[in-house]
Amino acid sequence: MSGASPVSLERHGDIGVITVNYPPVNALGPGVAEGIKECLAHANTDPAIKAIVLIGAGRSFIAGADIRGFGTNRPRLPLGERVYDTLDASEKPVIAAIHGYALGGGLEIAMACHYRMALPSAKVGLPEVLIGILPGGGGTQRLPRLIGAKAALDTFLLRRFLRSRATELEEQHASD
Repeated sequence: MSGASPVSLERHGDIGVITVNYPPVNALGPGVAEGIKECLAHANTDPAIKAIVLIGAGRSFIAGADIRGFGTNRPRLPLGERVYDTLDASEKPVIAAIHGYALGGGLEIAMACHYRMALPSAKVGLPEVLIGILPGGGGTQRLPRLIGAKAALDTFLLRRFLRSRATELEEQHASD
């Protein structure tokens, strides 16, 4: 795909690998969601690709929203056009390969994939609930479907766990 995009698609045999490369932590910054959608569309039209893997370059899968974009007046896409919707509707199976952090929108992207694989060291969560924001990418619907209502409620309510993970990410991000 385009060299200027923070997202690329490479074919390895019959597997398409979509890589997010938006250092330092692969936040959902400008062009990331659009790049994933563009690469996904290309992979779905390539008859040589049978399945798709979504992975983050470097130390994290996708560590959530790029806070530099908060407060901007970016228009929200209608349902069916968001990156979550296009992943969910992919004609070919999409596997999220989770390592490092998958927080907020990053976890929601992983949950929109058909399958998820995570390293034991991966850290996942929806830390936006700590500041009174509802997950905006379908996390409150997808998480209970994937892990059950009780486990999802525990995840949403375990503030100490989420707060410690969010603090770790902030400290890591500050040191980068």
